[in-house]
Formats: sequence, structure tokens, C-alpha cells
Amino acid sequence: MDRRSLIKNAGIAGVLAAGIAPAVHAQAAVRWRLASSFPKSLDTIFGSAEMFAKTVKALSGGKFEVSVHAGGELMPAFGVVDALQNGTVEMAQTAPYYFTGKDPIFAFGCAVPFGLTARQMDAWMEHGNGRKLMDAFYAKYNIKSRSAGNTGTQMGGWYRKEIKSVADLKGLKMRMGGGLFGEAMQKLGVVAQNMPAGEVYQALEKGTLDATEFVGPYDDEKLGFNKVAPFYYYPGWWEGGAELEFFINTKAYAALTPEFQAIVDAATTVAARDMTAKYDAVNPIALKRLVAAKTQLKPFPKEIMDAGFKASMEVFAAHEAKSPEFKKIHQDMRAFQRDQLLWARFSEFRFDSYLTGAKL
Repeated sequence: MDRRSLIKNAGIAGVLAAGIAPAVHAQAAVRWRLASSFPKSLDTIFGSAEMFAKTVKALSGGKFEVSVHAGGELMPAFGVVDALQNGTVEMAQTAPYYFTGKDPIFAFGCAVPFGLTARQMDAWMEHGNGRKLMDAFYAKYNIKSRSAGNTGTQMGGWYRKEIKSVADLKGLKMRMGGGLFGEAMQKLGVVAQNMPAGEVYQALEKGTLDATEFVGPYDDEKLGFNKVAPFYYYPGWWEGGAELEFFINTKAYAALTPEFQAIVDAATTVAARDMTAKYDAVNPIALKRLVAAKTQLKPFPKEIMDAGFKASMEVFAAHEAKSPEFKKIHQDMRAFQRDQLLWARFSEFRFDSYLTGAKL
């Protein structure tokens, strides 16, 4: 195995132990800037960007450094794609579905309603056609992508009032992360709002928002949503496994030496794995704290899940009719998903279903 392959396939500790890093010392120093769409307070998501930068520096022996900037520091949280496209920064960390206003296809790089779980998304991206299809699309924006980690299946959000039926959604002003979910919810009567996470608490407190969805217990607790919206619903059917992405300016990446390109690839893998593992570790504990603090935890009624599914399929069909590229990516994802669901019936679903009813 050559040096580049070793760096790509080994973890940071193994690479350093193998003595790879000193080989890059003779190379010219590289300094990149990474703009995140997220605040520093979200140590899960923003922490992935920090882990990436830390790993790059370690693997390069300090010859390659990446400064990490929170949302709003260099540019607005939703301005990172424009910044990458014009070369203002070399990298960004974001949720691709924030940019469906540019093109609905961006959503497939993050999450779509009734889409893939974290493991399924990882499989589609890295061993199916996902990464190839999405990078072909991102090329229009001078971007190539790498996973920054996955949140896992998200919660269905915080509501100031109880949601018992589809009728309760009509006229509801709800912050949502973006993407095709907003279109589906609009079909159910929701007034969709897209705003950075840092602005949501005040909007809920003032009543200019009636509800919000973000991620899950750990992040939501940090943002304090339980203090201004007592009803917490599940599951987030619009985000079965939301993928955060590292977007890299294609020219900046191409200008790197092969060794530094391999370091970037390896560091994104380390950061992505760390983020997903952290979410799985911290969410159960945070959920217990929220329930102890009188959060009213409730499942979405089946009526709402069914209505959401019907509305989502209508949204997909409408976009497929307008865009052959959208149709190609969507159909590829669904074909992959069908096989994944078949396998899950005989593996994790059955295993987890049994254990949730057993006494451990």
C-alpha cells in the first residue's frame, strides 16, 4: 500500500504511529480557511470542523493548517456556497439542503423526507452512486464534497402547542432547516421559515415562530428550545439521517500535492466518524434530562406521518417532472434505499425491536 492510500484508509493515530507525517515536512506550508454555517456552541457539528483542522495539522506535521470560522464570522451562515464558488474561502462545513433555493438537488447531499438513515447514507455516498452523482452536480459550483458526519435520525421538533392532527399544522409558523421538507410541510398548511439556529430561541419566545425543528436532544437542549416550546415530537420524518458536508473549492484541492490531498481526505473521514459517534453517545443522556425538566415527549400521530409521506411524494414527482438530473439522483437513491430496507428487516430492525422490549 502506498503512502497516500495508507493515509486515506488509516485513522489519525495509526497514521502518526506509522511515521507518515514527517514526509510532508519538506513541502511548502499551506493555510486554508474553513467557513462553517454553525455556531461554536454546537460542539457536535462545529466540533467536526475543529476535529478536521486538528487532524490536518497533526498529519502534516504543522505544514498544513486550517483556520475554522463559525457561521457569521467571515460571511452569513448561508453564504458559504457563494464564498466557495468565487474562491473567497477554500472550504466550508454546512448542510447542503440550506441551498435548495439555488437548486432542489442540493437536498440529496443532506436529507430528504423519508430518506436514508445515517448508515444508509454513508453506504450510498461511499459505496453506491451518491458521492459520484452529487459531486457531478456540485461541480457547477466549483465544489467537491466529503462527509462531515451525520446526526442520525432527528427529532420532529418543538411546538408551542400540542399537534394532534393535520388540522393543527395549518397556519403554523415553523423554522425548518431547508430543503424539500419545507415544500412538503407547506402542502400541509405550515408556513415554512428558514433562519440560522442562533436566531430561533428569541423568535419562539416572542411568538413570531410557533415551532422549530433542529437536530436532536443534545443540540436542542443547548439552544434552550424546551424553555419556550414544551411539546417535543418524534420522529423527524424529513431527516432520517442528516448528512453534514465539507465542501471544498475544486481549484484549491487540485492545487494541493497528492500527499496533502490524501491528508484532507483522511481528516474528513476522522471528523465525520467522530461527529456521528458523539451524537449517538450524547443524545440519550440529553433526552433524559429534557424529560426530567418537564418536556412533553410525543410521537407524531400516524395521520400526520401518512399526510407527510403523501405530500413528500407529490413534491418529488413535481421536481422529477421538471428536472431529469433531479429524477436521476432521486431514483438512484430510492433504488438503493429499497435494498437497504430489505436488509434492515432481517438485521438491525429485528434486533433492535427485540432489545427495546427486553430487560437489560
